[in-house]
Amino acid sequence: MTVTIRRVLCVLPLLLVAVVAVRQREVLADGLGLVTTARWPWLLAAAGVTCLTWPAAACTRQGAVLERLPGRRLLAAQFAAGAANHLLPTGLGASAVNLRFMTVCGLTPARSSAALALYLLAECVGRVGLLGALLVAFPDALPFGSLLPDEAPVGPFLVAGAALVLVLGALAAVRRVRTVVAGFLRTALGEARSVHARPARALALWGGALAFPALQAGVLVLVGRAFGLAVPSAHLAVAYLAATVAVALMPTPGGIGSVEAALVVALVAAGGAAAVATAVVLVFRLLTVWLPLLPGALTLAALVRMKVI
Repeated sequence: MTVTIRRVLCVLPLLLVAVVAVRQREVLADGLGLVTTARWPWLLAAAGVTCLTWPAAACTRQGAVLERLPGRRLLAAQFAAGAANHLLPTGLGASAVNLRFMTVCGLTPARSSAALALYLLAECVGRVGLLGALLVAFPDALPFGSLLPDEAPVGPFLVAGAALVLVLGALAAVRRVRTVVAGFLRTALGEARSVHARPARALALWGGALAFPALQAGVLVLVGRAFGLAVPSAHLAVAYLAATVAVALMPTPGGIGSVEAALVVALVAAGGAAAVATAVVLVFRLLTVWLPLLPGALTLAALVRMKVI
């Protein structure tokens, strides 16, 4: 039974890639068609910067644990996790791959979960902190008022917030849930203190957490230059960070669909022409999502077959 399940898991990523590619075939065709109209030196530079995002993610993952993880397998796991993240709701695919990887490396499930929580916290703080720093340096980079509707629907947000508070209150009333949560928090805080007691680990954690969104923003800047988008580089970076923060809670696989729409709106709000902004976003997503998707899925299948995850 275990062998059968593992064989299914080896094939499943490739099937999911085929399904996603068929559903998004128009986006793929448009992106590939636009590549021929761009300036190649900028696109090659963007592809090179894209390749640096996986070492940055691996650096952050290593910084979240005290034990030294096998470097090559860690890097391969981040490449595979990127593919899984685009095939499942945002964050779930990469989290599942990395949890399994750390467990195979000898960490207990509790410590693996604590390391994952620390990684997600660092990633969130790094992305939002970088956005805040750029907004302080370039306060006119993006007119956020133009991104919001004139009459925002406040009611649904209030209802959702009240429902969330009620659910959390009900769970807090259950003693067993409180015990599990308290144990997890103790483990997570202990891991965080241990990691930050090692300067090398702390530097890897926070350096990688800042480098990853900065590199992704750099890819968008380079693609913008490839198409001659008339928006300053800093404004492009702010547009990328603002768009990705805005869609972070959208439960779509890898943000497919929602990220594209938010990026186009942000680039137009930053002063770009709508047609050029659309071309930039399509090629940006082609480089960062679609081209690595198949090799990432193949890597994921290979790691499952080799029992690395």
